[in-house]
Amino acid sequence: MSDTANNSAIKLLAVMEASTVTGPAKNLIEFCRRARVADNRLPAINASVATFQRRLNNGKPVTSSKNERTTRAAIAPNRFVAALRDANVTTYVIDERFRFDARVIESLRKIVEQARPDIIQTHNIKSHLLMKLSGLWKRHLWVAYHHGYTTTDLKMRVYNRIDRFSLPYADRVVTVCDAFARDLMRAGVHGERISVRHNTVRTDWMTEQQDRTSLKNHLGIQETERVVLAVGRFSREKAITDLVSALGELRDINHELSFKLVLVGDGPERAMIENLARVLGLIDRIVFVGQVADVRPYYAIADVFALPSHSEGSPNALLEAMAAGVPTASTSVGGVPEIITHGETGLLVAPHDTRAMAEAINRILTEENFGERLAANASALVRERFSPEAYRRSLVEIYSELVSRSPRKIYGSA
Repeated sequence: MSDTANNSAIKLLAVMEASTVTGPAKNLIEFCRRARVADNRLPAINASVATFQRRLNNGKPVTSSKNERTTRAAIAPNRFVAALRDANVTTYVIDERFRFDARVIESLRKIVEQARPDIIQTHNIKSHLLMKLSGLWKRHLWVAYHHGYTTTDLKMRVYNRIDRFSLPYADRVVTVCDAFARDLMRAGVHGERISVRHNTVRTDWMTEQQDRTSLKNHLGIQETERVVLAVGRFSREKAITDLVSALGELRDINHELSFKLVLVGDGPERAMIENLARVLGLIDRIVFVGQVADVRPYYAIADVFALPSHSEGSPNALLEAMAAGVPTASTSVGGVPEIITHGETGLLVAPHDTRAMAEAINRILTEENFGERLAANASALVRERFSPEAYRRSLVEIYSELVSRSPRKIYGSA
């Protein structure tokens, strides 16, 4: 008989491919922390995580700490594994020789046998495919998390097609916005199996006082210069080049406005971004920070946050800006208009419309009290609708419903 059948904690095994602590990884770790304790209506979630890391050397199975188990190789933990360990989350590291190493299927089966979960939760195209190919979905409740697709090249489009082969077999698909839910239904996932849960951000995220002056001095930003901030991967769908073009138009719209663009992140489009900035004569107005472990100091110096993406789900960076009290100008794509109400909690513009983005940024920076009002409304919205505690409750309700409706798939049940 399973633990769940005895009305105790639900045992969850999450499978995620990650090496850094980006949005989905942050949300998973925060959920594991918060879900450990039951409340008067919902059970606790006893969560563990299986992740992947490329082999560095051969060796026998080792245990590097009481909460981290490594299969087949002793390898130094990446940032994601280290963060899980710091959060005291039991972590299984699957050693793989190369991408889509078929041997990881058997490794995953062994981990499932050891962890004995009531529910297996997957987070990436690779994890979804492994769940399908391993046959584990036939014997275990499966919740697949869909974070959206990128279509930057042929390889990613092939991966997206593979995902459409896997996801229809999941007992529940949790996606981050209504726009993605509609895409999933067109791809063959039954609507009754889809749940929408936007990402979250801690409401106390920016409680620590940040040294704004020291950071601005370090970045070469004058006190009189306004800071436009963008955070994220430099990939085609994030459209940082559109933002650079918009700032060229901002310079033409308002000659007297002194500003710097601070870019936090990195990626394959960096050279293109730099080249465009040189062509437009903006290279001296852009600060390339690179990837950082703690982005809070950069929100602290920001006067406006810009999200120029062509495709988004429930962007963590947007929620972080809202929680940090930074007014936002975003493209109206994916789940963004499900979060932002234009003119009340931020400004929305059409994707690719660099002139509209420039005008939105200029309005926030120059119209008296306007940016402050947007930021205050956005902060209140985050506290009400996008808190990790609300997210925890909504997910535990999904898990409880699945377990109660499908006892035949609970580990150890007849």
